[in-house]
Amino acid sequence: MSESKTIAFFPEGAFGPALNSVGIAQACRDLGHNPVFICDPGFGGVFKGYGFEEYLVNMSEPMPAEEMAKYWSDFINGHIPNFRKSPYDQIDNYVKECWEAIVDTSIWAQKELPGILDRIKPDLICIDNVVLFPATKQYGVPWVRIISCSENEIPDPDIPPHLSGCGENDKACFAAFETRFNEVVKPTHDLFNEFLASCGEAPYPLGEFFEASPYLNLLLYPESAKFKRRNALDPKRFQYLEGCVRKEEAYEVPSFAAHDDKPLLYVSFGSLGAGDTELLKRIIGVVADLPYRALVNVGDYADDYETPPPNVHLASWYPQPSVIPQVDAVIHHGGNNSFTECLYFGKPAIIMPYVWDGHDNATRVQETGHGLKMHRYDWSDADLAASLETLLTDQAMKAKLASTSSHMQRQNGPQKAARLLDQLLKAQG
Repeated sequence: MSESKTIAFFPEGAFGPALNSVGIAQACRDLGHNPVFICDPGFGGVFKGYGFEEYLVNMSEPMPAEEMAKYWSDFINGHIPNFRKSPYDQIDNYVKECWEAIVDTSIWAQKELPGILDRIKPDLICIDNVVLFPATKQYGVPWVRIISCSENEIPDPDIPPHLSGCGENDKACFAAFETRFNEVVKPTHDLFNEFLASCGEAPYPLGEFFEASPYLNLLLYPESAKFKRRNALDPKRFQYLEGCVRKEEAYEVPSFAAHDDKPLLYVSFGSLGAGDTELLKRIIGVVADLPYRALVNVGDYADDYETPPPNVHLASWYPQPSVIPQVDAVIHHGGNNSFTECLYFGKPAIIMPYVWDGHDNATRVQETGHGLKMHRYDWSDADLAASLETLLTDQAMKAKLASTSSHMQRQNGPQKAARLLDQLLKAQG
C-alpha cells in the first residue's frame, strides 16, 4: 500500500473524459490514495455516485442547476443540422462555437479554481481537457495531462490534425483543414492568449490551446490504432494506456419477444448524441426488420419514442462496460470511450460520427480493420443491413479484434495509469 496522497482529477464536463478519469481514480483508490474530483456544477453528483468527493467550480456564468445540466445538451441539439456536414464544413459553425465556449470555461474557472485548489491541497493534479486552466499549472505540484480523445490532440506533421477526420496519408486534407481551422479560430485564440498573459502565462502558437505536461501525459489511444509519428513521443513523458475501462455494475440482458436467440446489437450515440432522435428512430426501424436484437440508448429522450419493436429494448442509460462484452456488434458515434471499449472487448463497430474526435476515430477504425465508418445520414436501409452483416461475419476483422482485445486487457489501462501516477508521487518525495 502506497502512502496516501490526494490526487485531484479535473475532467471536462462530458461523460467520456469524466468516466475515463473515474476508471483511473478507482485504480488509484485501490493503491491507497485519495482521489477527489473538480467539476462544473452541471456535473455535480456524477463522481459522488462512484464514491468520490466533489469540489464544484463555476465554468460559466452561474445559473440554476437544472439549466446548467442542460447547457451542453442544448448546445449539441442546436447543431444537429450541422451533423450532416464534413469535418471541414463544421469548422465555421460547430467547431468555432465549441472553441469559444471552451475558452470561456477556462476564463470563468480562473475566478474560483485557485481557492478550490487551496481547499483541496492536492499532491497531484490530473487534467483531462483540451484547454489550459492556468491555476492547475501554477499551483506548485506536478500536473498530468490525460488525453481522452484521439491521440492527435498531441500534434505531429505526419498525422491528421485533431478533429479533421482525414485519412492518415491524405496530406492535402491535413493542409486544407489546418489552414481553415486557424483562420476561423484566430479571434478566439487571440482572446485566449490575452487571458493567458493576464495570468502570467506565455502565449500559445495559433491553433493550440493547451500544452503537454512536463511531468506525464497519459494517452488513452490503443497501440493497434496509433499513428506513425515523424517525431516520436518520449516514453518518459508520454504513455499509452490502451483504453481506460472503468468498473461498472453488472448488467443482465433482458428477454426479447422476438429473435431472442439472435445476435445482439448495442446502439448508442452517447449522452449528448441521444438528442438526434430521428436518426435513432431510423436505425430502430431498420433493425426491426432484421434477425437481430438491439439495446438502444435513448438518453433523456425516452418520451419521444413509441413502444419499440419486439426485438428492440430502449433505456435512458446502460452501464456500457458491462453491456459491450455481452453484445455481438455496436453502432456508436466515435466517442473515445465507445471507441476504446469496443476494441478492449473485441467487438466490431459501425461508427457514425457527428462531431469532434468521432470523425478521427471513425476514419481510424476503418483504416485499422477494426470496424466500419458510415456517414451519419447518407445510407440506405440495405447499406446498414449489409454493414451489420459484415461486422458479424468478417473473419479477418474478428481475428484483428481478438488480437487487439487480448493486448489491451493485458495492459489494463486504469491500473497502468495508477502505477504511473504513484511513481510520479513517490519521485516527488
